[in-house]
This record gives sequence, C-alpha cells and structure tokens, in this order.
Amino acid sequence: MNGMRLCGVDVLTAHEDGTSELPDTELLDRATELERVLFTQDDDLLAEAAQRHRQSQTFSGVIYAQQLRVSIGDCIRDLEIIVQAGEREDIAGQVLFLPL
Repeated sequence: MNGMRLCGVDVLTAHEDGTSELPDTELLDRATELERVLFTQDDDLLAEAAQRHRQSQTFSGVIYAQQLRVSIGDCIRDLEIIVQAGEREDIAGQVLFLPL
C-alpha cells in the first residue's frame, strides 16, 4: 500500500483499514461510507460487488485483481492509470478488473 500512496493512489483495503474480519457486505458498506474505492483480491467480495451492480445498489466501486495473476507492481501501475484517467465518482457502482 505504501507504493500506491507514493503514486497518489487512494484506495481502501480491508487489511489497511483493520476491517479484514468484517463480512463482505459490511466492508463494502464501510468503503462507500468513507467514499473510497475498495481494492480487493477476494473472490467473495467480488461476488458481493457484482450482485450490487446487478441490483443497481449504490456502492463506492471495487477494483479487483486475481491474487496469483497480477503482480503488486502491475497493480500499482494500473491503479495509477485509473486515478490519472478519471475521478473516484467514475468508478462508483462499478467493478474494474486488473490487469487493464
């Protein structure tokens, strides 16, 4: 996460937030309440976000990277591109997949 901060990427992770024990629904609610995009490698959280998207429920947005498919460096690079290309509001209610 320090690498992302150095690049100006502001995303929330459960580990960083100290909420890794929260159920996925509550974690997604918390990210939305904090108005931060949630970065995850958790398939279950991805499923929750996809369900909310299908039901047109409000959430702050999720960026997902499959754990063994994308390196940390590639995640940071792609997250930096996402940040430079738009605003946090552009991701709201969506699920983005890394690598780009």
